[in-house]
Amino acid sequence: MEVLKKDEIKCIFPKRDENSHKGNFGYVGIMGGSIEYSGAVKLANLSCASLTSGAGVVRLIVPEEIAISVMPYLLEQTLFTVQSKGGHMIFDKEEIDKSIKKLKALAIGMGWGESIENEKILSYILETKDIPVIIDADGLNTLAKMDKSILNKSKCKVILTPHLKEFERISGYDFEKIKNKPEELAIKFANKYNVILLLKGHTTIVTNGKTTYLVKRGCSGMATAGSGDVLSGILVGLLGYNDSNVLSIAAGAYLAGLAGEIAEKELNDISMKASDTISKIPEAINEIRK
Repeated sequence: MEVLKKDEIKCIFPKRDENSHKGNFGYVGIMGGSIEYSGAVKLANLSCASLTSGAGVVRLIVPEEIAISVMPYLLEQTLFTVQSKGGHMIFDKEEIDKSIKKLKALAIGMGWGESIENEKILSYILETKDIPVIIDADGLNTLAKMDKSILNKSKCKVILTPHLKEFERISGYDFEKIKNKPEELAIKFANKYNVILLLKGHTTIVTNGKTTYLVKRGCSGMATAGSGDVLSGILVGLLGYNDSNVLSIAAGAYLAGLAGEIAEKELNDISMKASDTISKIPEAINEIRK
């Protein structure tokens, strides 16, 4: 277990060949949104964070009923709509297959809401798709209701990004025990279920049960709505052109925290928004590359 240092993650942000094209840096997807939480701006921010972190193409996958609210906020991103009822996605095998076709990585769960259809979608993806899948927000709430043994049987490389309360729900560990022994329980869970776990906190813990990094970047200005979404966007963006290993995920947490620190320094800890962190991702990458 070690505190992650800048020099260790320079390899995650290599200089690009002049003959590169967007396909070299991966098609990535972000699946989320619901009628209760269309979160149009946040979903757009998520996809923007992925592009700014280096993904070649970002596909935003949303229920068809909220597409019209999301579209005005999209510029370089692409949009894929999934059949929905009552503002929630409906599980349709062929549509889900189309939505994630050619994707190098997928983030799922942001603003997704709660629905039995979500359990069907998540189960199908985990059981049949051989891609890295980042599960966050309502994706974690969905997973908490499911049999966790699906994680051991999953074809996907699973990355979970809970805060302490979400970790309590998916792990069954007592909240106070998690607060007192976060590293120990994170490692235990990751090892048991063969996942990469990013446990958010003042010190973020990233572990696959064998290798563990402590990420001590970030600031109080990031304690604002949408910061977790931005992190998920950064992570899936990095997986567009990096292997889905514990160092890549730790690098994403480092990048998000550093970008937040730069934003807070320019603004202040009270006025910061999640989009301010996104705007400082380029500066943070330059700092890492130094």
